Amino acid sequence: MMRTILVGILVLMAAGVAWLTFDWYRARHGGEPFGAPFTLVDQKGEPITEAAFRGHPSAVFFGFTHCPEVCPTTLVELDSWLKKLGDDGSDIKAYFVSIDPERDTPEILDTYVRNVSDRITGITGEPAKVEAMAKSFGIYARKVPLEGSDYTMDHTASVLLLNGRGDFAGTIAYGESGDTALAKLKRLADKG
Repeated sequence: MMRTILVGILVLMAAGVAWLTFDWYRARHGGEPFGAPFTLVDQKGEPITEAAFRGHPSAVFFGFTHCPEVCPTTLVELDSWLKKLGDDGSDIKAYFVSIDPERDTPEILDTYVRNVSDRITGITGEPAKVEAMAKSFGIYARKVPLEGSDYTMDHTASVLLLNGRGDFAGTIAYGESGDTALAKLKRLADKG
């Protein structure tokens, strides 16, 4: 009984945090398409702009290929959720934006993303342009030095959901239940 109450409280707290995040993003961007215009490259080295996030719903995750756990887990889960949606989610496009463009060249990103999914497009580019793009989407990213000359990246670990106009439509938090994530993606697909 006590366990059920605690689980209920945790679910309500998670829903409250999700709503506050959604409300903050919506207020911050006031109906304008989310994020600033950008020009980067995809995993094939072809130019990609904010236009890629228009005309269909999008799921956008910011991470890096040297990430030990969060990024590969998120990409595998995202691919799995999209497969579970089947035709219901066929219009959703998914993107993996590298916040570590110094190491994540298009070639490295292509290999990394193709090993996980054929539904996810990798995005990288010049470090200053990637940093500006991530910042305009409200993404936190910071280089953290390790021993020697190595480093890792701290970053926002949520998947951003954008509707067909490029407006913010919610997030899927890292570690969120698969059922909740599927429901959010289905709602995104239904609303376009």
